[in-house]
Amino acid sequence: MNTKAYINGMGAFLPNEPINNAEIENVLGLINDKPSRAKKLVLRNNGIKTRHYAIDPINRNITHTNVELTVESIKTLVKNSSFDLSQLDCLACGTSGPDQMIPNHALMVHGALGNPPCEVIATSGVCCSGVAAFKYAYMNVSLGFARNAVVTGSEQVSSILRSQHFQPEIDAKLAQLDDKPIVGFERDFLRWMLSDASGAALIENKPNDEGISLQIDWVDYISFANELETCMYGGCIKLEDGNVQGWKNINNLKEAFDEGYFDLNQDVKLLADNIVLMGQRGLEKTKKKYGLDPDTIDWFLPHMSSGYFKKDLSLQMEEIGMFIPEERWFTNLEYKGNTGAASIWIMLEELFNSGRLEKGQKILCIIPESARFSYAYMHFTVI
Repeated sequence: MNTKAYINGMGAFLPNEPINNAEIENVLGLINDKPSRAKKLVLRNNGIKTRHYAIDPINRNITHTNVELTVESIKTLVKNSSFDLSQLDCLACGTSGPDQMIPNHALMVHGALGNPPCEVIATSGVCCSGVAAFKYAYMNVSLGFARNAVVTGSEQVSSILRSQHFQPEIDAKLAQLDDKPIVGFERDFLRWMLSDASGAALIENKPNDEGISLQIDWVDYISFANELETCMYGGCIKLEDGNVQGWKNINNLKEAFDEGYFDLNQDVKLLADNIVLMGQRGLEKTKKKYGLDPDTIDWFLPHMSSGYFKKDLSLQMEEIGMFIPEERWFTNLEYKGNTGAASIWIMLEELFNSGRLEKGQKILCIIPESARFSYAYMHFTVI
């Protein structure tokens, strides 16, 4: 039985006080006691002014796990919507970096919430993992398998951006008599790009009796991994031929730490050359599939990892007949940062609870993921 599904409530949680650009290295620490050469360039290009870290800025200890961030956003959702968690049918959680490899992230969230038994699913990936969880939950409700679902996208990435995480690599280089040991740009780059947050959405098979709901019109998800090599990666290193080698393939675990296997890496040139271009191709397919008309879009929510891509994104959209004037764009990248899988939910939650949405308005969301170039597109109608 096919039925409509609706977002009836949203919640978000960003840990601790916002951190401005001048404070970042005080919180994350200096690598090898030296300021980053890349920081100013990256921050100037990405346009982020403040972000949140699950780190105590005084002692640099972790204040929240990924599970704790996720639970806090669900608690805010419950408060905002008055939803009874004891009635929850499905919990779907997406994240790039769970606190452990096993059990999966969603099971740990369920355990921490303590609500009665329900269906639980975790989705992996990077920025699109929260949308993958959302699509699973949306299908579950719209097909009548569940009355409701809570969906989350969360990231707790700051723990591996702290300077001490990079020290084994620095020590290994010093042991090799490298008089200028540095962490490569592909690793340093992401220290100034990513931050922590969690967002949550409530999906139900009926709209709210009072207040607004978002009717879920469709969710599309497309990968171009068949065409492009890995761009953003962790738990592995990238070889000269473009393939990656995972940490489980080496004989000495110390070597994995010394060579930065557990660092997050970004192939910046591959990113710059392809992230907007492939997103254009994905959007063009989606436009044809659903008959998208840009003139009907009242709110455009693009998850941008960096403000650097804003101009190119607008131009690429115009090329395929999807131009949307900037006054209809909504993003909070500048003051809430790039929070990966949480980003689109942090944006949508702010707009949902802002009082700015009106009945009949259409919302289009675009979520790119650079890991190996996958893209998600979502469309909602305010009712």
